[in-house]
Amino acid sequence: MILGKEFSLSQYINHHLHHLQLNLHTFKISESNEVFTHFWVINIDSMFFSIVLGLMFIIFFFRIAQNCTNKTPNKLQVIIELIINFINKSVHDVCSSTNQLIAPLSLTIFVWIFLMNLMDLIPIDCIPFICKYFFGFSAIRIVPTADINITISMALVIFILIVYYGIKIKGPKQFLKDFLIQPFKHPIFFIFNFLLESIALLSKPISLGLRLFGNMYAGEMIFILISGLLPWWMQWLLSLPWAIFHILIILLQSFIFMTLTIVYLSMATKRH
Repeated sequence: MILGKEFSLSQYINHHLHHLQLNLHTFKISESNEVFTHFWVINIDSMFFSIVLGLMFIIFFFRIAQNCTNKTPNKLQVIIELIINFINKSVHDVCSSTNQLIAPLSLTIFVWIFLMNLMDLIPIDCIPFICKYFFGFSAIRIVPTADINITISMALVIFILIVYYGIKIKGPKQFLKDFLIQPFKHPIFFIFNFLLESIALLSKPISLGLRLFGNMYAGEMIFILISGLLPWWMQWLLSLPWAIFHILIILLQSFIFMTLTIVYLSMATKRH
């Protein structure tokens, strides 16, 4: 526990769960002397690491695509081809639509979420210690998917695409009609159908975002507890087995988010 000398256990846990934040707007109304603090607060650490990892993904895949060859491929090209073939197979197995957005979107989601989840395997005190030494602050979280704002934002993008393609392919009239005639076609059930279908539609982004957030937050919390409860020379006894098991969770959560995205977009682009 590198930073533990300065904190009690509860303070240590709270410290590692605190984001590096920027409050965009705080102002004072002079007439009434009341202070209003807006909710526009940016978690700089989550934004920074998610953008950096996204750029790493784009640059890495772009360089591989530039240097790919039909002759004997190098190991990196083989790995990328395996990932792309795996995602293409997943898309074709689940989705019957010819929408050209689904496959590249699925690839982006899978690799980007995997990279963000992978940050959880970095020792919990490593980055805060480096930031404190060079920049003077140590309150920083490095796992973007353990921030509910990031996961819900990604899920909202999927939700917007679901609504967009539903309206584009079915038309506004048929899109709204589906809310009234499913699952029961009798007019007496129209209001019930509308409520049921609206809840089902809204639950998709909520379940997507909360599932990913909950699993990654729990994994991060276990690493924090191991680091806070044990001396540094004993932490590997628990952190190493948990890290090995956590690799499975990292992959599984990336795959689940990608698969549900394919399923939801396939349902949205399917004509009745």
